This record gives sequence, C-alpha cells and structure tokens, in this order.
Amino acid sequence: MGVRGLQGFVASSCPHVCTAVNFKELAEQHQSKHPGCTPTIVVDAMCCLRYWYTPESWVCGGQWKEYFSVLRDFVRTFTDVGIKLVFFFDGMVEKEKRDVWVKRRLKNNREIARIFHYIKTHREQPSRSMFFIPSGLAVFTRFALKALGQETLCSLQEADYEVASYGLQNSCLGILGEDTDYLIYDSCPYFSISELCLDSLSTVMLCREKLCASLGLCLADLPLLACLLGNDVVPEGMFETFRYKCLSFYTSVKENCDRRGNVILAVADHIAKVLRLYQGEKKLEEMLPLGPNKALFYKGMASYLLPGQKSPWIPPKAKAITTLDKQIVSVSSDPESKQESPESSDPESKQESPESTDSGSKQESPVCTDPESKQESPMCTDPESKQEDPMCTDPESKQEVPMCTDPEFKEEDPMNMEPEIKRQVTMVSDTEILKVARAQHVQAESYLVYNIMASGEIECSNTLEDALDQALPSQAFVYRPVRQRVYSLLLADGHDGASCPPVQEWFVYSGNPLTHPDLVRPLQMSLPGGTPSLKLLWLNHEPETQARRVEVLLACFDLSSSREELQAVESPFQGLCCLLTYLFVQVDTLCLEDLHAFIAQALCLPGKSAGHLADLQTEVLLSE
Repeated sequence: MGVRGLQGFVASSCPHVCTAVNFKELAEQHQSKHPGCTPTIVVDAMCCLRYWYTPESWVCGGQWKEYFSVLRDFVRTFTDVGIKLVFFFDGMVEKEKRDVWVKRRLKNNREIARIFHYIKTHREQPSRSMFFIPSGLAVFTRFALKALGQETLCSLQEADYEVASYGLQNSCLGILGEDTDYLIYDSCPYFSISELCLDSLSTVMLCREKLCASLGLCLADLPLLACLLGNDVVPEGMFETFRYKCLSFYTSVKENCDRRGNVILAVADHIAKVLRLYQGEKKLEEMLPLGPNKALFYKGMASYLLPGQKSPWIPPKAKAITTLDKQIVSVSSDPESKQESPESSDPESKQESPESTDSGSKQESPVCTDPESKQESPMCTDPESKQEDPMCTDPESKQEVPMCTDPEFKEEDPMNMEPEIKRQVTMVSDTEILKVARAQHVQAESYLVYNIMASGEIECSNTLEDALDQALPSQAFVYRPVRQRVYSLLLADGHDGASCPPVQEWFVYSGNPLTHPDLVRPLQMSLPGGTPSLKLLWLNHEPETQARRVEVLLACFDLSSSREELQAVESPFQGLCCLLTYLFVQVDTLCLEDLHAFIAQALCLPGKSAGHLADLQTEVLLSE
C-alpha cells in the first residue's frame, strides 16, 4: 500500500518527519480549541488488524474471546481520555487497482505456501515472523466493533480515500493507520498504529509539512511526487527511466541514503527546480514522458484530491480523464439525509472548513505560484502558521496551512460529484432497494451484498489453504452453491432467477491465475410460493415475515427438508447446525473428530473468560 519506498525513506533519511505525540495531550488541546467538540480519530481498521491480533498461536485462527478482549481494551483506553473512534474498513476494489490487488493476492499465495511447508517440515506452527492474518478476521472485526458500540463504516470506494476525506471534513484529531498514502493526502494529521503504545497512549505522528520542507516541495506537489515514484494507480515501472535520469543529474546525493532514498530526493529536486520553473508555461505532459499513459497519470494524481481540493498540476482540459468515479460518500445510515447529517461528506459542508479552496480564497492568497517564492518558503505555507507551530506537533495547526494552488486554475472540481445511484449502471433497477443495500453496506451491516447488486462483481482475498492438499477443496468452491442461490435472491427481485446475468467472482484459490473473473450464474431456489422479493425480506416487519426469512436461509443452504430438525435445536445453535450440516454434505473428507471439535468449541467455550482460556492454552502447551 502507499507510495513505493516512502516509508523506508522517512524512517532512515528523514527521521525528523516523525514526531512523538501523546493522544491524551492532543485531545486536551483539541477540546480547549473546540469546546463542546469531541476529539475524533478516524481509524484505518485494515491497517490495524496485525496490531490487534496478538496470539502466538495464529495458524488455526480462533482465540476469539482473547481477540475481542483486545478490541475492548483498545476502545476503552481511548474512550477513557475522551477520544471518539471511527473505524473504516475496505468495502470494494476499484477497477483501476484490480491489477495491484491481483499481484498482492498472488504474492500472498507464495507466503501461505511457505507457511504450510514450514508446518509439514517442522511439525509445528511458525512464529510471528511468518504471520498471516487469519481468514475472515476483517469481517469478524467489523461486527465485534459494532458489538462494542463503535461507529464502524465500510467504504464504497478506496478506503484510504474515504478515511482521509472523513478526517478532513469532520476536523478530526487525526488518522490512525499504516499507509504512506496518508502522508500524501492533504488531510488531518497521520499517526502510526505500529508505533502505538496503548498503555501510555503515545505514538508517532508523520508530518507532511516537515516532509515537504525536507524535499523542498509544497503540499500540492506530493501527489505528483507519489505518482512519479509509483503507487497503487501508477505502476512503478512506468517512470523507471525518468527516475534514473533524475538521479544521474542530481548533485546532492547523500551518502547516508540508500539508492531508493536518493531517487526520492532526486525526483523531488526535479519537481522543485525544473517542473515548477516552467509551471504555467508548459503542459506537464511536455515536461514528463507520459506518452500513452497520460490519462492514467492524471487519474493517479486526482486520486489524492479530497472533496473540494484542486491541483495546480492538473490542467483544466484534463478534467474528463481525471474523474475516477469518486463518490462523495455519505456515512449516514439514511442515504437521503446527507445534507442534514453533521458527518455528511457533502462537498458543500467544506465551506465552513478553514481549508476550503474556493476561488475567492485563492485570489487573496496565491500560495506557491511563483517559482522564486520557494526560496523564501520551502514548505509553501503561511509564514504566520509556521511561527506558531515550527515543529508541527499540534494537529490543529494543520488547518491553518493553505493548500498550494494555482490562481489561474479554476476548473470545476472533478471530484465534486453526487453519488446518485440512478447515474450508475447497476445490476438491480429498483433504486429504493438499492439505496437500502447501500446504506447497510456503508454502516457495515452487510458484506458484499451491495457490490453484487450495484456492479455484479465481488472478490474474496486469500485464505489459509494448503494448495498442495488435494483432499480438501477450496472454500471458494465449497460455498459457491450457497453464493449462487444468494445471487438469485439479490438479482432476481422476486422473478425467475434463471434469467439473471452471471456474477463476476474474483476468488483466490489454488490454480487460479486471476487473469479474469469467474463468471458464476445464479442458481434458482425452490421455495413454496416462489422466491420472495427483497422488499418483503428487508422492509416488512410483520411476524410471518420472520418465518419466511428462515425458509429462505435454509433454501440458500439447500436444507429446506431439515427445517423441523433444526427448529428442535436451541436458537443460538441453529445457525451452527445449519453450517455444519452443509459442510459435511459438501466435503466428504471431514471426519467425526472434526465435527466433535466444532461442537465442543461452540458448547464449552462460551462460559470461559479470555483470561481463563489463555491460561488453559498455556497448560495444554506445558502438558505436551
């Protein structure tokens, strides 16, 4: 994730960019400046999974109670000092980043193969040095956080974009994560989750202004730098020759920097001394070897522009190609309440923000438009704000730093587009039910449903499966019949499911090169009275509708004939029995001992505390 090589460069060559901070102190400063406003940290939850999941015994997953206890302590520690947390999870993969997603999945396959090779060779699980996040952890974490009463959101586009947008538009205390893209976004301060000490609530803040000062750039140059170095939109190899030329002409090579660090310094120097010198006189494509990749390059830069922001490096004529189908995402559970919600990401709310970049404010403060002005202000910031905060340790000072803009650049904001569902080509034509699905998706109350209904495309990342074990089929195939029936339910809208178009599945399994999606056709269910509509199942609250929902659930697992037997089981265990019955029908290599293990876990563990289970695990290890 993020910009190639930037994390290592900051750590080794620009350590002053990282400033030790204490969240309790920052919260107190925030409250003194904003009385009655709760200090809020927006958390990139996907970056935090490794921090939260700490058990040494991780290969088999599990340790749910211990994990839930870690999450509870994490939330409580921040809440005790008056800090509100808002958690964001990835909700989809953007088409522009599908190739990157595929490369990472294939790389993960190689790592998983190493894990199973170690297990077979040493007859024990590997240490945390080979740690791989247990299957399904991200999905389960969403519901755990919701159970803890936390605001948990799922993205409708690239999650880091929504995290940065939310942080900026809601004047948040900062962003907590581990992604160098947060150094590029012109948003609220960025804090490292890997450096967090929960006991003292201290961590490291990575300061954009200090990074700019080190590189001789201004804030608006950072997206350009990120794309020239390579990120998730612009492939690293696209500018390899250009970076080599920059390095060959760079005269200030630092001996204490590795080659990658000197490349970053050389490219930044080229931006400051060459590109900015001719800015306004020459088009960017005349100064850079963009060739046929011009549209991709401008899209890469535009991907860092948050609602209401513009870039002096993107010309007005490039507006058509910079639109990345970004949606101004409302985090309200009611899609119609965007304009009234204080947490709305409606771009109109930007007018009250001190970072608003309307044309009027630009004319009054044409920052960093004169190439010579860089010598006087290498950080490209307001001198008054620099005097007030030379160390950039106060997150609130970020709001006083105006964005570097070109006063002649007054094109309409390409990111300022309303997310009207009717403008999208969707698999479902019923806009009412589509809005309900969208709201449930944003509020993390469902998973994958909206993506299926909106685009007919879903993905499933790597799971801990041994590619060389032919006895156990991949979960991608085990659960495919269930998914096919769910597709019919979601896309048929109460009509014949056989007429539904196929769904594009990007599922990781052994032998799948992921060069293209699997086209999986919906499978019509056999239900008395036909398949009910989603309006009935989702919006009808009559008592008899609940019985209808149970019928549909059993039909999805092809267990309609087992309804009476399942009803005889206590309600908390009906879902488990439904799942186990389905698994043992689909996978004939599962044995009685496997069934006993599942049942024992469900029956014996609920009454045990997390501490007791940890002690129990220790006793088992000692007995061996």
